[in-house]
Amino acid sequence: MLCFIKPSKYPVGQVSPDDLSYKIFYRKKPFPLMQFRLVWLLLLMTTCSFGQTKVIRLYDNKAPGSETWNWAEQSDDSQIANTKIVYNVVEPTLTVFPAQGINTGTAVIIAPGGALAFLSINSEGNEVAQWLSKKGVTAFVLTYRVAHTIDPIKVLKAVASSPAKFDSLVSPIIPLAMNDGLSAVAHVRKNAAMYAINPNRIGLMGFSAGGGVTMSVAYNANAESRPDFIAPIYAWDKNIVGNRVPSHKMLAFIAVASDDELKLTSTSIDIYTKWITAKQSASLHIYQSGGHGFGMKKQDKASDGWIDQFGDWLGANGLLWPEQPTGLLKGVTYGMYKKYLQAQEEAQRMDWANRNRYAGDNALVAPLKAGEQRIVFMGNSITEFWLRTDSSFFTGKPYINRGISGQTTSQMLVRFRDDVIALKPKVVVILAGINDIAENTGPISLESVLGNIVSMAELAKTNGIRVVLSSVLPAYDFPWRPGLQPAEKVVKLNRLLKAYADTNKLVYVDYYTPMVDARKGLQAAYTQDGVHPTLPGYKVMEPLVEKAIADALAR
Repeated sequence: MLCFIKPSKYPVGQVSPDDLSYKIFYRKKPFPLMQFRLVWLLLLMTTCSFGQTKVIRLYDNKAPGSETWNWAEQSDDSQIANTKIVYNVVEPTLTVFPAQGINTGTAVIIAPGGALAFLSINSEGNEVAQWLSKKGVTAFVLTYRVAHTIDPIKVLKAVASSPAKFDSLVSPIIPLAMNDGLSAVAHVRKNAAMYAINPNRIGLMGFSAGGGVTMSVAYNANAESRPDFIAPIYAWDKNIVGNRVPSHKMLAFIAVASDDELKLTSTSIDIYTKWITAKQSASLHIYQSGGHGFGMKKQDKASDGWIDQFGDWLGANGLLWPEQPTGLLKGVTYGMYKKYLQAQEEAQRMDWANRNRYAGDNALVAPLKAGEQRIVFMGNSITEFWLRTDSSFFTGKPYINRGISGQTTSQMLVRFRDDVIALKPKVVVILAGINDIAENTGPISLESVLGNIVSMAELAKTNGIRVVLSSVLPAYDFPWRPGLQPAEKVVKLNRLLKAYADTNKLVYVDYYTPMVDARKGLQAAYTQDGVHPTLPGYKVMEPLVEKAIADALAR
């Protein structure tokens, strides 16, 4: 299933998320067909999601083989593995991390490590899943059964001090953990439609003991429980069941560090050799440093980039793009899209504040005529889309639109001299702040947002430009960054803006009051995405801003 927005129903200016750059949506010349498709792909990547994480029990009843277990699952944030762990797992589960952006149709089940005594649930589980989810992959973190322990630290010590004792503790768990892995793959494949994934693009990734589970599943699976690709990461050989490479195609990504304390480099090499000998496709990555259990940890070691290489491997094997793209995706490859994103990132790096966006247009602005009362509208996408949505409002008037989609007040302040002061307007209308609340350029306090807007106002006044400060429009949530709860922040920022305007005798235009709904969001009659006004919304704003401009000119 693809999250798809029909252009005919949702004009670009009405549904585009605020964190997309102007280059994605507006040009003097039309986009070529392929480039236009890429525009919409980025829109889809930013706005579409498939809900929040949820936990699924792997078995309807007691897990087979451990029906008599009566202890409770526990978690620990101690320094056992320098990350959160889960132990004494009785009921195996899958935590679902839905694909964000374009759903590639690919799924990856992740089995954390922990010597079958616990599960390194964050570094080798949740953090990996979050990374994959952002790539459009539906990720599942598997909590499989492990040995019953009072103190997992003692179990770890037993690995070195008494291997025989340790083996006796975990040996009964090995088949149970393998069965949990088999059941996980079978569950995901059976419910592929519900998870909106391709049943032939299911991968199994495991770390350390989870890598052993991964290999056991690969060696013992049937058609329902067989993964289509595997990723054993520093796989632990102590719990691998079987050694027969499957005859069906099964891609393999294998990673380990040379300085692995458990000396598992040879295990990874052995897996790679078996795969190549069986004429299966495999990729082996042996890092100079990283130790055992590097997972998603950043240690300034060679292994730190393994997840990016795994992503490149997925992309090279077609797993980061829909198998049969349709609609606007049709004809666009992952390679084309990746190059497009790289170009956008480079443009952002070279011109963070987008000062060059209007450089050509500013050069063409005619010299100010005697008595001309030029007005500049300074803002983000709400200002930029205003011109596109209701061009008649700007036609025949001395109005200059200098909105840039996605911008925060920090970026606007940098380009204020180029896009406002240099044009010598009589009045500047400043509408800004919502993207700061959305953290488009990172977290920022409302006081700092106010400070940026005050700096723009002070620059304008120093240069003889009168100021109209605009309230921020209501917003209950952001489609491109859900969960930030912006409603009350908007109220507070507007209160700060109005207080500053009143104290400094500036005109304040209140869009918020006539457009807010009962939830302190934007009224549905005025928006389609909860943030950007539609034409009816702009029609509410236009008489208000024109009155504010007239008031500023009269002062």
